[in-house]
Amino acid sequence: MESCNCIEPQWPADELLMRYQYISDFFIALAYFSIPLELVYFVKKSAVFPYRWVLVQFGAFIVLCGATHLINLWTFNMHSRTVAIVMTAAKVLTAAVSCATALMLVHIIPDLLSVKTRELFLKNKAAELDREMGLIRTQEETGRHVRMLTHEIRSTLDRHTILKTTLVELGRTLALEECALWMPTRSGVELQLSYTLRHQNPVGFTVPIQHPAITAVFGTNRAVKISSNSPVARLRPSGRYMPGEVVAVRVPLLHLNNFQINDWPELSTKRYALMVLMLPSDSARQWHVHELELVEVVADQVAVALSHAAILEESMRARDLLMEQNVALDLARREAETAVRARNDFLAVMNHEMRTPMHAIIALSSLLQETELTPEQRLMVETILKSSNLLATLINDVLDLSRLEDGSLQLDISVFDLHGLFKEVLNLIKPIASVKKLYVTLSLSPDLPEYAIGDEKRLMQVLLNVVGNAVKFSKEGGISISASVAKSESLRDPRAPDFFPVPSDHHFYLRVQVKDTGSGINPQDIPKLFTKFAQSQSLATRNAGGSGLGLAISKRFVNLMEGHIWLDSEGLGKGCTAVFMVKLGTRGCSNEAKLPYLARATTNHMRTNFPGLKVLLMDDNGVSRMVTKGLLVHLGCDVTTVNSGDECLRVISNEHKVVFMDVSLPGLDVYEVAVRIHEKFSKRRDGPFIVALTGNTDRVTKESCMRVGMDGVILKPVSVDKMRSVLSELLDHGVLLEAK
Repeated sequence: MESCNCIEPQWPADELLMRYQYISDFFIALAYFSIPLELVYFVKKSAVFPYRWVLVQFGAFIVLCGATHLINLWTFNMHSRTVAIVMTAAKVLTAAVSCATALMLVHIIPDLLSVKTRELFLKNKAAELDREMGLIRTQEETGRHVRMLTHEIRSTLDRHTILKTTLVELGRTLALEECALWMPTRSGVELQLSYTLRHQNPVGFTVPIQHPAITAVFGTNRAVKISSNSPVARLRPSGRYMPGEVVAVRVPLLHLNNFQINDWPELSTKRYALMVLMLPSDSARQWHVHELELVEVVADQVAVALSHAAILEESMRARDLLMEQNVALDLARREAETAVRARNDFLAVMNHEMRTPMHAIIALSSLLQETELTPEQRLMVETILKSSNLLATLINDVLDLSRLEDGSLQLDISVFDLHGLFKEVLNLIKPIASVKKLYVTLSLSPDLPEYAIGDEKRLMQVLLNVVGNAVKFSKEGGISISASVAKSESLRDPRAPDFFPVPSDHHFYLRVQVKDTGSGINPQDIPKLFTKFAQSQSLATRNAGGSGLGLAISKRFVNLMEGHIWLDSEGLGKGCTAVFMVKLGTRGCSNEAKLPYLARATTNHMRTNFPGLKVLLMDDNGVSRMVTKGLLVHLGCDVTTVNSGDECLRVISNEHKVVFMDVSLPGLDVYEVAVRIHEKFSKRRDGPFIVALTGNTDRVTKESCMRVGMDGVILKPVSVDKMRSVLSELLDHGVLLEAK
């Protein structure tokens, strides 16, 4: 009998089943490991979930199950087919259930988050919101107090009021027991108790600024809690009480450089004041953050207000100083104006008083010169005339310079013969140069206009001064004069950076150059020659004489004519070149019709005698009347003299052709006499020519004479030739064309 084998034979491993087992174990392990990750995410998102330990255990169990299945992949042995089928089915079901569980948790987690855990979450959020709202209310309250304090502080610019208001408002707002302000002393090494809230400590108490507590506060811009035993915190009388908390904050002071505010120190480096605040004693109250922030903001506002107050105080001091300076300047200006008026009045009086005796000297000398004289006598008379004319020129120069400096001198603009002016200067200079055996040449550029618009008299005066200097300082050789229209490229001169000539269609710049072979000038002396009473230091210059006013006046006349003048010389003994440019108008300008044109009388046809000419002379000065009469009688005139305006009106008749009147005559107004003479003769052509004799050179006198209908003005002193020229112009042209 064959033996029975009750044990089922081993089932060989089926490759397909093994593959399913491997796949199932893999997904089971994947699901087990993913579930803890999802639980971790849930715990993280649900901060208020109350069963975290259960989740931790469940996660550990799943991880262990997953690990078991993962290890099973490497522990397969040979077994029966039935076991293999059952194992495979179980693993397939486990894999399916595990995957389903993992997928279900994805949908369950949002539902779990929406249950009672939400209520606890909302409560926590509400508590957090309440805290934030409390903070916001605290900040708003702090801001309101800051605005109130700032308004109170900024309502004044008095520093004492600012500081006292700050202490009072801080004490009221923060319910302080004491508040104090320590200011740096003048030396800057101590802090002085300057202001207190309760006045419990005497003001003036000092503390060294190098104290550790003070150094710690000055080292930060935050409010710092300090010990109640600190010297700056001992603000109450000693007693048996528990001191309150004390804080201190620095107050920046304005950085001052050049001014000092009353009794405050002059600050050259950054300085601070110290504000100390103390809570009530025997209380458990402590400083809160928002209160410290309030103190810090107020300290900054106080610093700004103090800086404004300092600037205001300094500006007020500067204003007061400026007002004092303005008063002093106004007083100085009035004194200067008074001095100028006094000087001008003095010069006017001296001018008239000096011209009256000079009139006698020059007139009588010129009369004496036309008599029979020995050569020695003629030389003496000529010397007298030359010296007298030099003195008259000096008087004219002083008066011109005075009026140039005070701005009262104005140019007399008219149309004039420019070429004729240069020829007249040449005719005046040649006789003087011929005495010294000097040649004088004149070169006029072809493009130089024949007529121009400007002040002919002042231009001639400048030209005579410059050419006269050239003749004066030359012993041999000669003088060359050239005139041309300045070209655009030669208008600017590096020696005159402030000279900006602007040519136009109606103006041109006349350029005049006077070159001599004289003694020359030291280059270092050239800038000095245009100042008053300045002369070159060379021996030749000193021997030549002169007042030192010619070039100074010429420069001012040139400046008045919008021009520029300069000198060039290579040194002593090498001659000198003077150049000046002036601005003149052309005859084509639009307002030419408004300007007078004064044609010059030619000297070739000048009368030498006026026999039988009836002349009435009115002068209250006996010497001057006698001298002027002598001149007229010498020229053949029939002269009647009077010494008052009333007598003049009684004596005058149709037979009188010319009336000479001294405008300085007292009593009846000379201008009124002229008006009455014109009224007496209904027809102007039947009346006499009226000519003013005056020692005043101002323009007002000339304009006043012309306004009342006078025919001309003669400036004393008067020589025979000058009187001859005046009468010739009157009789030939019917008017005296230019004030002499």
